[in-house]
Amino acid sequence: MTDSFDRPTGSVRGRSVLVAGATGGIGAAVVRELAGRGAILTLVARDRARLDALDVPGHRLALDLRSPAACRAAVDEAVVHGGGLDVVVNAVGVVAFGAVADLTVDTMEELFLTNTFLPILLAQAAFEAIGEGGVIVQVSGVIAERNLPGMAAYGASKAALRAFDEAFAREARRRKVRVIDARPPHTETGLADRALEGTAPRMPVGLDPAAVARRIVDAVEDGATDLPGDAFG
Repeated sequence: MTDSFDRPTGSVRGRSVLVAGATGGIGAAVVRELAGRGAILTLVARDRARLDALDVPGHRLALDLRSPAACRAAVDEAVVHGGGLDVVVNAVGVVAFGAVADLTVDTMEELFLTNTFLPILLAQAAFEAIGEGGVIVQVSGVIAERNLPGMAAYGASKAALRAFDEAFAREARRRKVRVIDARPPHTETGLADRALEGTAPRMPVGLDPAAVARRIVDAVEDGATDLPGDAFG
């Protein structure tokens, strides 16, 4: 197992890091930030072609993490590739828009399966393997702090993740593992254009994914235990 983060500097250099949702807007930016700081990367996404297009070194896995078996496989591969597991960043997510009365049951189920259950399953699998001083980062988003009309089910799926992270962090602390719930404001990831259902409302220009990624990786290194919306400037 690699060294603990329980020391004055928590550099990710040489650390084994698993990134889920590695080809998404925030996920890909986090991957590049970690690569630039010398992390040993295991990258997971569903689309093999998009994984192969990432311009960073790392072990690539095309997996659908919406099952316990796939989450365990991702963790096992990261342990083998990195000689242990030190950090997990979960940047998987889907979105849907529209009034509650108009949303289909299938869309609501997909929102909670991907945005809530998947992160819980991955955290559970990772917690079995991660070492003392490890870090688990879940990207919920500012919508988890303040839900909005037309995004009620999406916001609820992210708020449920935030609630899970709050309690899980207290359990993980007993093993000296940090759980960080990251809640960046609207970010220019293109996710709104790939909604499961509905059309995105007019939004102001969002944050640069690279800036969000830097803040998340800084939090891993500097000992942060939470990243609320206002932590992103």
